[in-house]
Amino acid sequence: MKEKFYNYIKNLQNTITSQFEKIDGKSIFKEDIWEHPEGGGGKTRIINNGNIFEKGGVNISSVTGELPEIIKKQLKVQDSSFFACGLSLIMHPLSPMIPSIHFNIRYFEMYNKNLEISDQWFGGGIDLTPYYIFEEDINYFHQKCKIICDKFDNSLYKKYKKNCDNYFWNSHRNESRGVGGLFFDYLKKNEKVSLKNLYKFISEIGDNFLLTYIPIINKRKNINYTAEEKKWQEIRRGRYAEFNLVHDKGTLFGLKTNGRIESILSSLPPIVRWEYNFTPKKGSKEEKLIKVLKNPIDWIN
Repeated sequence: MKEKFYNYIKNLQNTITSQFEKIDGKSIFKEDIWEHPEGGGGKTRIINNGNIFEKGGVNISSVTGELPEIIKKQLKVQDSSFFACGLSLIMHPLSPMIPSIHFNIRYFEMYNKNLEISDQWFGGGIDLTPYYIFEEDINYFHQKCKIICDKFDNSLYKKYKKNCDNYFWNSHRNESRGVGGLFFDYLKKNEKVSLKNLYKFISEIGDNFLLTYIPIINKRKNINYTAEEKKWQEIRRGRYAEFNLVHDKGTLFGLKTNGRIESILSSLPPIVRWEYNFTPKKGSKEEKLIKVLKNPIDWIN
């Protein structure tokens, strides 16, 4: 499975980066190949200063190593030898009218003292972070997520959307990072679901990723925006950075397992503002975003 999944994400990385380069029309991804000190490595691909994307990363990795105690407790495992591979993507558009997007799929194996697989699971998610609310875009995004889930089980969308709303919650701000999507972890085979079927579910999300995002880009890329709207985007990017540095488990895992710092922090926005006690004007489009982020919304209904 680990070979099958890694081959899949290598091809998916190629597909996504080539399509994003076509959309951007100016910048291309620069590839950085790196090695993990305990085994394995990855390919980090970064795009900067484009027509559409101010900064973005589409990264894959495949690493082995030993888990530190803090991560063993987090993952609730006894063994420490692990294999992990995955694709992690974050795109920060230049225009504040286009939302940022995060997408991640990953596969884990744990090994006992005899180097036999003691546990294995999939995880991942996809979520949208707008700076201005276009309800039809958010509805479209969630509809696509639900269609993917419904192919496998009609109960999955509601479950994984709730997981996403709970996970991407900036508790120190009492607001969501964005407008949600799907989030799942520890997807393991059992008497009802095989590892093969879990792989099909994960790859279905990967295969449909571009369809969830590109139509939104095309719809909003030609909208003019002001310097004040760009400033608002940069203030909201600060909230994005806060979540990644304070709450995100993936960031913590990378830092605690001797991961590559440049790749781990490549998800951070390029230009960010922290203005003291900034409050949007009442009745403004900016205030509308804040109100939306205070409570999870059923975007489909």
